[in-house]
Amino acid sequence: MGLGRAFAGALIFAVPVLMTMEAWALGFHLHPLRLALLLAVTLPMLVLLHKYGGFRQTAALRDRVADAFVAILVAAVAAAVVFFIFGIVTVEMPLREVIGKIAVQVVPGSLGASLARAQLGTSLLEEDIPEPGYTGELFLMVVGALFLSVNIAPTEEVVLIAYKMQPWQEIALVVVTLALMHAFVYEFEFRGSHSPEPGAGFVSIFFRYAIVGYVLVMLVNLYILWTFGRTDGAGFSETLSAVVVLSFPGALGAAVARLIL
Repeated sequence: MGLGRAFAGALIFAVPVLMTMEAWALGFHLHPLRLALLLAVTLPMLVLLHKYGGFRQTAALRDRVADAFVAILVAAVAAAVVFFIFGIVTVEMPLREVIGKIAVQVVPGSLGASLARAQLGTSLLEEDIPEPGYTGELFLMVVGALFLSVNIAPTEEVVLIAYKMQPWQEIALVVVTLALMHAFVYEFEFRGSHSPEPGAGFVSIFFRYAIVGYVLVMLVNLYILWTFGRTDGAGFSETLSAVVVLSFPGALGAAVARLIL
């Protein structure tokens, strides 16, 4: 049952990237070292994520490590099957290109597999999931940002939007994004929303969660854009613009991280 949920989660969460032409091209053009580093970063993130999610209930660290490897394997197998059926991957292709196309799908697919129990399983009791502290909340924000950003970062639209925006529009986007992050977490009372500490004021909460969370989202998106080659040959202003644009969906994912987890 756990593996079935993992495959379902991998397919559902990775569909946007599985059916995106730019992501297919990345498998051929992406530098192998950047791709290897992305996979190396993904593994410990999945291990930590299985503390709060996973496709089955686990307690021991070794089980979480094993499940992280299983999530990666499930994502790779699911992507390979879909690509073969779609004709995106053929037996005549060079092995390096086949591995590259599949490896690009591992991050969204493994996240989907790791979130399968929360999204596709039976209702979880609150005591089944440990309550994260401040560091845990920030980690879940990073996962939520990665969850949405990695599906959008391969597309050309991010660079195009960044090119079309004026500086004042970028500033306005940052302000709107921060306001939405705070509202999603504290004002709209979504399921799993974070409860502020007793006596904590607006300024303290806003800076500790919205500001810090947004900075983490920007760093995550900068790394994703660099990995996918979107920063190659770009100046500081162009790179910053692309990060701001990608951080809009990334911040929304960070804000509702507890909702999807």
